[in-house]
Amino acid sequence: MPGRSTALCVLLATVVAGLFFAPVFGVAALLAPLLVPAAVLFGVARLCARTEALAAWRPLLLLLAGLLAVVETVLFPTTAAGLPTGETLSALASGVTESWQLTLQSTWPARPSPDQLLFVPLLALAAGVLGTELALRARKPMVALIPSFAVVVVSQLYVALSGLAAVAAGLGYAAVVGALLVLSRPGSGKPASRGRRRAPAFVSGVPVVVLGLAAAAAAGMLLPAPGPAFSLKQDQPAQVSGRVTGPLDDIADRLRHPDVPLFSVRGDARPDRWPLVVLDTFDGVNWTPGGHYRRLGAELPRSPLVTVPSRERTATIRLGDLDGPWLPSQTWPAAVSGADPLVEESQGSLWLPRPAGEYRLSWWEPQVPVADLAAAAIDQRAPGGLGAIGEPPADVEAMARAAAGGLHPGFQAALTLERFFREGYHTAAGPGLPSGHGWPQLRKFLLETRRGTSEQFAAAYVALARIVGIPARLVVGFRCPAGPAAGGGYTVRNGDVLAWPEVAVAGAGWVPLDPTGTTRLGGAGGPAGLSEVTAQARAQLPPAAQQHDAPVAPVKGPGDAGGASTGDRSFPVLWVLAGPAAFLLAWFVGVPVAKVLRSWRRRRRAGAGAVLGAWLEARDRLRDHSVPWTAGMTARDLASAARRLGNPSIVDGLHALGATVDQVLWSGDVPGARAGSEAWAAVRTVRRGLAGRGPRLRLRAALDPCTLRFRV
Repeated sequence: MPGRSTALCVLLATVVAGLFFAPVFGVAALLAPLLVPAAVLFGVARLCARTEALAAWRPLLLLLAGLLAVVETVLFPTTAAGLPTGETLSALASGVTESWQLTLQSTWPARPSPDQLLFVPLLALAAGVLGTELALRARKPMVALIPSFAVVVVSQLYVALSGLAAVAAGLGYAAVVGALLVLSRPGSGKPASRGRRRAPAFVSGVPVVVLGLAAAAAAGMLLPAPGPAFSLKQDQPAQVSGRVTGPLDDIADRLRHPDVPLFSVRGDARPDRWPLVVLDTFDGVNWTPGGHYRRLGAELPRSPLVTVPSRERTATIRLGDLDGPWLPSQTWPAAVSGADPLVEESQGSLWLPRPAGEYRLSWWEPQVPVADLAAAAIDQRAPGGLGAIGEPPADVEAMARAAAGGLHPGFQAALTLERFFREGYHTAAGPGLPSGHGWPQLRKFLLETRRGTSEQFAAAYVALARIVGIPARLVVGFRCPAGPAAGGGYTVRNGDVLAWPEVAVAGAGWVPLDPTGTTRLGGAGGPAGLSEVTAQARAQLPPAAQQHDAPVAPVKGPGDAGGASTGDRSFPVLWVLAGPAAFLLAWFVGVPVAKVLRSWRRRRRAGAGAVLGAWLEARDRLRDHSVPWTAGMTARDLASAARRLGNPSIVDGLHALGATVDQVLWSGDVPGARAGSEAWAAVRTVRRGLAGRGPRLRLRAALDPCTLRFRV
């Protein structure tokens, strides 16, 4: 096989293998860093093939040219007029030692920045250079695919493909393998002789590709969906700089200086509050936030906890005296531009040690009908919702059950507990604000003073909710101001600081509550999303004397029967795969059956027709096994061409068949009664010889449809 064809297939396999990282970076970000170096490697390999003096230096030239191509496509900003600099070399070194790890520390799809993306083209480059050398030196071209397959294996350690993505990726790699099998056929690079009819080379590789598609389609339809796949990412969180502590202690101090501006907001929505950090761990003394942070990638998908329809909202936030390390965010952030924070995926908190300037935030806003939310069940799967609360005093435990109205855990019980605080407790104001959120302070707040800041309200609510089995967590942030600033937008100040509880509702995710009754809903930006719906459900809550447990159910999602969504529909996988499945059935069953019927029809001919049918059968059997045939060839000519198969019985059978054909067709004698039997006996000898060629070649011959074009 021509070396250039082998090298081209190997480099294409490397590109396809690199695209297995698409779930990590996206296809668009990978195309140029993979295709450009592959094209350069192919060009250098061809140059070395034409210039004998360069052949000995080929591996080094391939590596240097490939590195230069990677630099020009990924690290061009670090170059000087396209020439590598010291910064470029440092970035290449980091790409080898750190890039792969930084990507594991990121949410996916990761940002296609050089410090994260670089390891993929470098890995593909190494596989391309090694694969090209193996393709040009080894006698078995399939060995040259081993480096690209190693890239596939590494990609699966990052994220294991499944479903239609796995089908598409596997089919792409199978197509390259099929092309390599076709081009590796002996004589595939030779031109056809005059008058010779040869099927296009790609046709023989189609069965390999189709077989891969059939297996992938069958697996997708018949096998159960896989569980969470192993990934190196699981044990690679990003490292936060500095000690992570909760800002609850800052609430009282901020309230003493209420007029200090912290940040301003402009956007297409006006949420009623801006979360800063989520606190879900309580040991009876301190509330602490989660610490499983990751680098925020290009975007965050909607959480699996939210199955109701959601819309994406955006806002631009300009920071003032807010000194971090947390950035104002929303419960379900989608993307951040203008800053490069870390994100606690299960909580939505954004971490940036030294925040400054301006950034643009996008987030997902669940859309829940008020009737569904009012009767919704809680979601006990929510991470951290039923965490520890230390050792609560016995009298507080009894109070918790009474405060929830004796109802089973559900959103109605959560609203009842919220009303307990709204009606029986007061928000502290003026000098001498209470502080503290451990059990001594919470017990005093609950049973004695009944007066506190949002710090005590939120901490006490979460503790009591967990006692009665309602998953809840504590959030610290800011309420939205009552009105816009003079220049437009909203300016958030110290006096807007707020702590509040959130409860986990099935289908809707984390729903914020307001036990202090101090948040402000609506405004110029329209309804406040989930908080507005919660306010409507709160207004419909019946009096305590009329409350009773009712059947609760998860909030309906877009895929549920009777759901409110009209835009999200389940993908018709079975219907999409029905066409390819029918095609595969026709191919794998129809072609062999058609050949059997054709052979049966030829054997049933009488007299000279039976001899002619035997000759045509032998001819087509050998053509299925890539023996060249041209118009005008005799059985003896075909026997000479079949010697390349290396089986003497095939040649002997063709010679015997040739003698019978000459006697019947060209001697002018009337064929005897045994002429047809002798001709087909020779065909059986040929078939036995072909049966010894191995299962792969026999399968390819059986599925090759080319000889069916001759209907004689």
